[in-house]
Amino acid sequence: MKIIFMGTPGFAVPSLKILLDNKYDVQAVVTVPDKKKGRGLKTSFSEVKNFALAKNLKILQPDSLKDENFIKEIKTFSPGLIIVVAFRILPEEVFTIPEFGSINLHGSLLPKYRGAAPVNRAIMNGDTETGVTTFFLKNKVDTGNIILQSKIKIEPDDNAGIIHDKLSVVGADLVLKTVRLIEKGNVIEFSQDDSLASPAPKIHREDCKIDWDKGSSEIHNFIRGLSPYPAAFTLMDNKIVKIYSSSVTDLKSGHEPGSVIIGNKKIFVCTKDKLIEIHELQLEGKKKINAVDFINGLGKIDS
Repeated sequence: MKIIFMGTPGFAVPSLKILLDNKYDVQAVVTVPDKKKGRGLKTSFSEVKNFALAKNLKILQPDSLKDENFIKEIKTFSPGLIIVVAFRILPEEVFTIPEFGSINLHGSLLPKYRGAAPVNRAIMNGDTETGVTTFFLKNKVDTGNIILQSKIKIEPDDNAGIIHDKLSVVGADLVLKTVRLIEKGNVIEFSQDDSLASPAPKIHREDCKIDWDKGSSEIHNFIRGLSPYPAAFTLMDNKIVKIYSSSVTDLKSGHEPGSVIIGNKKIFVCTKDKLIEIHELQLEGKKKINAVDFINGLGKIDS
């Protein structure tokens, strides 16, 4: 079966790799256009493009997925299947091209967490499990018929980065199983229950500011759900301090929420109920460091 693979970040690479390892005929890889990054404006490739280059795969990078020339080129491959992993929203004129349709790998147990940030939102909400879903594409985003799902646990100290990496591997296995079912004509798809749907919208910078008036567990989940990217932050002397790692203590918060307490080379912050200990953080313009190094370098911290 001829396959067109579409993806951008590192999350998609294991899925592309497993298809190649199992000798599937990937006709082309579609990814985002190159970007200029850094002070020197060096050209930056997507992680999927870097992998595809190493494997000598044909690469397409359309500015618009509705471009007529792009659509014509996809049709020339006569793909049996389009596989989408962490890419853009496909227009109907693209996802209806393949004989067997187009499938997507999504980082949640749909219909839960439809949207751009399912991993972050699951952890921020304190969920104890999540997973991946393969489904057939249709016009409305993340609403197509489900093919397969696979669950994993979210451990108490897992952050978004850890779960992201776990799901990329679990997701690759699910993609392979899904393709094999489609190939054999053994797919049993089922529709999503829209009444159980929940949104996972894209996270913007303003969404990442910590509200210390909330409870310690909620704040801890907020921090790990945004770690390592885009990272929760607070303000200290009008400077941004990103916080990457924390833990909830048994110590009651006796001061105003947001007050900082230093003791025994540890950093604590008051919340609505208990103290949160900060383990890893980054002052604006500086490198990410642990709490001890931060205290040693700062001398003192004012709340």
